Amino acid sequence: MRPIVIGIAAVVALGLSTAAAQSPSWRPPTESQRCPSKWGANDERGSGNHMKPESVLRATRLIKTGEVIELGHVLNAAMPFFGTRRFDVHTKRTFMNQPSNRRGSNEELVVSEIGQVGTQLDGFVHQTIEDKIYNCAKVDEISTRGGFTKFGIDKAGALITRGVLIDVAGLKGVDILPDTYEITVPDLEQALQRQNMKLQPGDAVIIHTGWGKLWAKDNAKYVKSCPGIGVKAAEWIAKQDPMLVGSDNWPVEVAPNPDPLISLPVHQIMLVVNGIHLLENMKLEEVAAKKVYEFAFMMQPLKIAGGSGSTVAPIAVR
Repeated sequence: MRPIVIGIAAVVALGLSTAAAQSPSWRPPTESQRCPSKWGANDERGSGNHMKPESVLRATRLIKTGEVIELGHVLNAAMPFFGTRRFDVHTKRTFMNQPSNRRGSNEELVVSEIGQVGTQLDGFVHQTIEDKIYNCAKVDEISTRGGFTKFGIDKAGALITRGVLIDVAGLKGVDILPDTYEITVPDLEQALQRQNMKLQPGDAVIIHTGWGKLWAKDNAKYVKSCPGIGVKAAEWIAKQDPMLVGSDNWPVEVAPNPDPLISLPVHQIMLVVNGIHLLENMKLEEVAAKKVYEFAFMMQPLKIAGGSGSTVAPIAVR
């Protein structure tokens, strides 16, 4: 009888051990833990609430030379795409008008998922935890064929604030961080210390990985995986209370996640749990090469009513 009991105990222990080994490294907080938002139960803007006259004035005080550095990629068919996303431009020539000045005109038809291609700002309806988005709004209650009735990217408005570049690639002394490298809290803290910078509430936090060097050069590698922030780094950044978090890769976070049991958790941490916008596919080579670590950040999403995100063209002004 004793060997049987021992055998059963061993099986149970092994089962528990296996279950523990298969537990995900991060679980979304419960609804009661994440809702209502700190901005209020009816809030739709999340971190966009940092956009106030004070943030604009704080940004403009950083402008010393008037130099403008573009942080957005050019939109064209050579961009990296995910799944069935596309960007097609069809020239639309109209006609030659009859009056004597012979006025002709040209237009174009753009076929694209305009909210989720190129340099893009993720809105809050872009990601969910189960069936709920930011502030625990149910997707089924706000979605229509013509867009979302609440929390659309049109609510974001102009975003002007202090921008801070965290050059993790520079910290590591490389042009491009290794594939699937997870940026940690110490990485962020050491990079900021090296740059003699500190984050402030309402900042646009921009992370340089070097991955953008692959843009339109090796699209297959660009979209397959990437270095980026992990869960702990994302939670640390969220505690700094930024206006947005951006990077020169496609999801801001490391992908795939080192834990195969979780999928793009930083998207949930930022967008769903904390209501913080993500800015993806940024062009950061110039600002990093010039070591412009602090600047006036300016951007306005397209006014896509009820949109999940927007293609954008942010700039850094110093």
